Amino acid sequence: MAQKIVTVYTDDLTGKESEEVQTHAFSLDGVNYEIDLESESYEKLLEALAPFIGKARKHGRAKSAGRPPRAVTDGPSAEELRAWARENNHQVNYRGRIPAVIREAYDRTRSQA
Repeated sequence: MAQKIVTVYTDDLTGKESEEVQTHAFSLDGVNYEIDLESESYEKLLEALAPFIGKARKHGRAKSAGRPPRAVTDGPSAEELRAWARENNHQVNYRGRIPAVIREAYDRTRSQA
């Protein structure tokens, strides 16, 4: 008995079957997503995200599986930045990510010195 295996590619947005479906990955709030879209649906996704991408800051590339994260050795530690910010009348939280405006202000004062 012969068997025939058929792979059907389906656009996740429209449900339309197409041989031109490709998998696209994106992240939001620390969650990675994958979606299978044909070119028309992918264009819709890009169009919808364009205003946000245009105003966003790039934060690097997604981590690759099996590769350890790189250590950041440039610049001051988070504790040093927080101390500098408080000494220079900037508001900064005691934990969490340090806002880019504080890093930029720190860099400006160092480049002027």
